[in-house]
Amino acid sequence: MTTVAQRPGALSVWWAGARPRTLGAGLVPVVLGSAAAGEVIWWRVTAALLVGAGLQVGVNYANDYFDGVRGVDTHERLGPPRLTASGAASPRAVLVAALVALGFAAVAGLALALATEPLLILFVGALALVAALLYSGGPRPYAGLGLGEVMVFAFFGLMATCGTAFVMVETVPAEAWWGGAALGFLAVAILVANNLRDIPTDEASGKRTLAVRIGDRASRRLYRATVIAAFATIAVGVLVDIAIEGAGLPQWALLGLAAWVLAIRPMEVVGSATGRALVPVLTGTAATHAALGLLTALGLVLATVDQSSGAVKLALMLGRGL
Repeated sequence: MTTVAQRPGALSVWWAGARPRTLGAGLVPVVLGSAAAGEVIWWRVTAALLVGAGLQVGVNYANDYFDGVRGVDTHERLGPPRLTASGAASPRAVLVAALVALGFAAVAGLALALATEPLLILFVGALALVAALLYSGGPRPYAGLGLGEVMVFAFFGLMATCGTAFVMVETVPAEAWWGGAALGFLAVAILVANNLRDIPTDEASGKRTLAVRIGDRASRRLYRATVIAAFATIAVGVLVDIAIEGAGLPQWALLGLAAWVLAIRPMEVVGSATGRALVPVLTGTAATHAALGLLTALGLVLATVDQSSGAVKLALMLGRGL
């Protein structure tokens, strides 16, 4: 089998294999978590971004490798071409790429652990690395047990957002929990849309994702429910804060609801689309995820400015780590 390093356009093939459209799932929670913390230490933000990117790319390469060698990915798969299954790279090369990406995440995470709470951060980081490898790897991959959505909500929603806030201020503000839950629901929606598209091939290969287990119609309903839950989380968080100050999200966080404009089309298409026609659902949900996270983060920054001496407080917030 010819490796990608021996073929023209090797870098572009590896870049495509990293599935760059999914990177927002690892990076946006870092932005939102930093905003929720109310203080920014720039080197820690950079390290957290490396952790998020490394985990996301590592998961993508690891899934490529494990699904390729197990025969889950075949020429009938409708998603983006996989490096292992397509022969664009050897299984060994893809596995090494996954371990390198996860290694970068581990080194950046170690730096954050040493600067904050070593035992806690190292424990959470180890869980994230194990979860990345066991999604499609190990004797019983949990993606095939219907648990992928639960893990995505936990790691790419709550843990990513709350973890970022923690390494900034060594506590987890209420805003991080609410924001992390909202992003977690949309990360689940991305996975549900992906698995909905792959039901025929996953079922044929014996990979029993949640979508395979509950079926096509229920998966479409689950997708819509998770998207609605993400926006409802922002709204409820604001209402909670009005009732109990400091327990929810500031009213400025309602900016995140503007991302609903991007959710309308995917919500319509998912009703009847099949196969490749579901691709706009995936891309649209990823865009919705990014928009909701970034707009909510902007709202949290504006709330911080609004509650204090405006530009002076913002300057202190952004300049602490310089």
